[in-house]
Amino acid sequence: MASLTLRLGTGTRPAVLAVPVAPAGDAPADSAAGDSAGGAGAADSVGGAGADSVGGAPAAVLPTVPLPAGTDTMLAAYLADVEHSGAAGSTEVLPRPGERPQRLIAVGVGDGTEADWRAAGAAVVRAAAKQPAVTVAVPDGLADAQLAGLAEGILLAGYRFSLATDDSGAPALSRVTVAADADRYGPALAHAQAVAEATALARDWTNTPSNDKSPEWLAGRITRAAEKHQVQVRVRDAAALADEGFGGVLAVGGGSPRPPRLVELRWRPRGARRHVVLVGKGITYDTGGIDIKPTSGMELMRKDMGGAGAVAAATIGAAALRLPVRVTALLPLADNFVSGSAYRSGDVVRHYGGITTEIQNTDAEGRIVLADALAYAVRRLAPDVLVDLATLTGAQRVALGKKTAALYATDDELAAALAAAGDDAGEPMWRMPLPVDYVEKVHSSAVADLNNAPVPGEAGSVMAALFLREFTAGHPHWAHLDMSAPAWSSSATGELPKGATGWGVRTLLRYLATQ
Repeated sequence: MASLTLRLGTGTRPAVLAVPVAPAGDAPADSAAGDSAGGAGAADSVGGAGADSVGGAPAAVLPTVPLPAGTDTMLAAYLADVEHSGAAGSTEVLPRPGERPQRLIAVGVGDGTEADWRAAGAAVVRAAAKQPAVTVAVPDGLADAQLAGLAEGILLAGYRFSLATDDSGAPALSRVTVAADADRYGPALAHAQAVAEATALARDWTNTPSNDKSPEWLAGRITRAAEKHQVQVRVRDAAALADEGFGGVLAVGGGSPRPPRLVELRWRPRGARRHVVLVGKGITYDTGGIDIKPTSGMELMRKDMGGAGAVAAATIGAAALRLPVRVTALLPLADNFVSGSAYRSGDVVRHYGGITTEIQNTDAEGRIVLADALAYAVRRLAPDVLVDLATLTGAQRVALGKKTAALYATDDELAAALAAAGDDAGEPMWRMPLPVDYVEKVHSSAVADLNNAPVPGEAGSVMAALFLREFTAGHPHWAHLDMSAPAWSSSATGELPKGATGWGVRTLLRYLATQ
């Protein structure tokens, strides 16, 4: 959907100028220090000792930021008057009727980390929402990672999705210029744009209402986006799924007149030595099946394919960035509907590879489709690393809230790498246990190998992870991310819009860049 146009350039006499400010403190450090765009770190500081050293002093404009003549003294007095802290993402707007610029936006960059600059970029977009254009001044010697963070914040916060015919309430802002040298910072901007575009793909797919978003529709949209970046695509229809034994996907999708699909994406750069397989839950609408959800539980079920959207978009993003790692994405797509052909509690499903599951709850369907894909991955694809993402359980939100995903892993190094990538991307996660004592509960069926919902209301996210692990054949490098709540934001905050967040795309791209 619609987004901002972002460019680099000096511009002339902007009507609206955003000026970065930092907490007052000691003499500034060299802002050019830091990692390259898209790396795990950023510059340690941008020109101040940080919030701890403010000591009540007002924020100050960063030393090498170019300001229009006559504005430096005025802005310094204004910052003192409004007691601007300089905290990352904080803003104050100074109107200047009859002057040029007509409006100054003082935006805090905190300690100047990449995350702080991302917050600043997002804050500029929100503060300038009623203006058609804004220019952002930046200090000389800004690190690539800082520029990339600023650009990511601008682009991610500028994302918009609407199917309304009346757009009179939409933000007016359509153009942002960062006053920086295009030759010097072009690669950093290009990296940020690729990340933001991949995130926007996942957001678009997840925001799309389910009356349009059938498994076939979603497979087609993903195919179209993938082929633009030379990502190979195979889509299995219901007949192919039956021929190859994907019983879990067929069972969940059996109640819908819109048949399921399994999408396989392949990015195979020449010379790649590592093979990462990503699996994403793709329930295009979830009624709960015969164990039907209440109305309140169905309202946002268009987001139940958020894992598949993130995995697909990350694979396409890896190709756009030409990351030198082989990536395969598996996206089991299905509606979970109520009908005479829907699967039932008490049914026994035979998954790809032969493992059987007794269905105790048809609303625990995500793990059923993921199980097929995981089993296929370990049997056919020989992954070095296997990671799945899923809007899997409400228990994740109960345990960790709306912004932190639950991380499960069989490998400490993999868990640490994913958590670090998430922290750097602004997509936090918390590692959860895989208790040995609970495994017997997953095996508690009297008629099948496994039980899909053995203990209702008890350790729901943990039980789901243990169930999925059964289909990884003991793979030593497997991780599961339960990201149900973080996939959706109830309000616009920071770089997140209201609606689908695209959670996981940025984390996966940072992780893949290290492989």
